[in-house]
Amino acid sequence: MTGTSSPLKVGLVGYGLAGSVFHAPLIAATEGLVLDTVVTSNPERQAQARAEHGDALRFAAAPDELWARAGDLDLIVIASPNKTHVAIATAALEAGLPVVVDKPVAGTAAEARTLAALAEERGLLLSVFQNRRWDNDFLTLEALLKDGELGDVYRFESRFERWRPQPKGGWRESGDPQEIGGLLYDLGSHVVDQALVLFGPVASVYAESDVRRAGAEADDDTFLALTHANGVRSHLYVSATTAQLGPRFRVLGSQAGYVKYGLDPQEAALREGRRPVPGTPWGVEAESQWGRVGSGESPLTGGGRARRTLDGDYPAYYAAVAAALRDGAPNPVPATQAADALDVLEAARRSARDGVTVTL
Repeated sequence: MTGTSSPLKVGLVGYGLAGSVFHAPLIAATEGLVLDTVVTSNPERQAQARAEHGDALRFAAAPDELWARAGDLDLIVIASPNKTHVAIATAALEAGLPVVVDKPVAGTAAEARTLAALAEERGLLLSVFQNRRWDNDFLTLEALLKDGELGDVYRFESRFERWRPQPKGGWRESGDPQEIGGLLYDLGSHVVDQALVLFGPVASVYAESDVRRAGAEADDDTFLALTHANGVRSHLYVSATTAQLGPRFRVLGSQAGYVKYGLDPQEAALREGRRPVPGTPWGVEAESQWGRVGSGESPLTGGGRARRTLDGDYPAYYAAVAAALRDGAPNPVPATQAADALDVLEAARRSARDGVTVTL
């Protein structure tokens, strides 16, 4: 594909929340990519996809239909339920197609590494959609750390909390282990990935994981304490039962701290039907939502100074995927990195189950 000028044709497997809200709009907004085929047998989702992406869009009822015409496609994006990720990714790679998989790439680190080895053997891209590496607050924190404004970081607190007292149901909240549901593997995939990107490998993991809501089957209130090899401690919270939300980030260093409330605005914008357009503002946060950098006083009582939040940039992920396919640029999120995160998630599950600290 290196050196070609025509758009790379993308087959998207799944048009539920992940496919319709995240992947399809971002693919459509990426120069050099075109959404060619959506795999869904649901007539309502087919109609929705056609309305949103035009009459030229093609459909398939099952992923196997894509392998029969693999030569017509340049990339497969897997946005189907978690339990299907490994089988579909394996089939796509064996058909000679590069793959993007929504997180979690697999249920275990071993499965993720097997997929990564297959992709390497075939000389194909295998990338994991960890979009929250391009959240506005995460990009801002990366810049703060790069500039040394906080000094040596001692503690990283990250919260992805919601107030959803009634379970929604569906596979994401299923207690069936084969579904790979629950918040540990859902939102936990994000907060663990971010901690690893920022502070590197983890030496030990302690976790508490509970099912709090009546009728819930999978974990809906989980806490992880990670000790990184460099001594940084990460405290990560994912919950659907948080009546009062804490700060998204609270990062404490030897010189200063950074506290940031509120979520990146990109998901809300995509859910509302807004779309990124090259050359126009995207992922911009109001000044009232900016975090604060300072020391010695709470940001809620005026401590520190406001730090402008960098614009969020989910479109950068698929731009990087296109560059990797077309020009041999780096894979934005290699599957081996996702496997490292799964090592931590598996250790957390064991820690919570057995009441022990797990050494990696």
